[in-house]
Amino acid sequence: MQFLLNLVLAVQLISAVAMIILVLMQHGKGADMGASFGAGASGTLFGATGSANVLSKATALCATLFFACTLVLAYTGTQRRASSEDKGSILDAAPAVVASEPQTGAAAIPVAPTAASTPASAASQ
Repeated sequence: MQFLLNLVLAVQLISAVAMIILVLMQHGKGADMGASFGAGASGTLFGATGSANVLSKATALCATLFFACTLVLAYTGTQRRASSEDKGSILDAAPAVVASEPQTGAAAIPVAPTAASTPASAASQ
């Protein structure tokens, strides 16, 4: 399941980058006037109107793919959170175990002798 989520995330990122590139490659509305006076649009790879159609269709495809991946990731994220909240509520409802004898902190922690606590006669030898 984790592999599929990583795959969907990778597809989403690739489609987002491709969509940005495709949008930047498209001509704006102001470029149509220059193209009608012979600005060289007819000499492009796709022809005078072919580039707009191909780029706009590719942009629409990337946008649809990006939107679908976003919906899938949002749905799986919501389902994971709901299932983890359900597990948490079951654990919270369990009774707490109470120790029969309280333990004191001083008896549980052993103390090692330090140089300051050694007798003076042992230190002088």
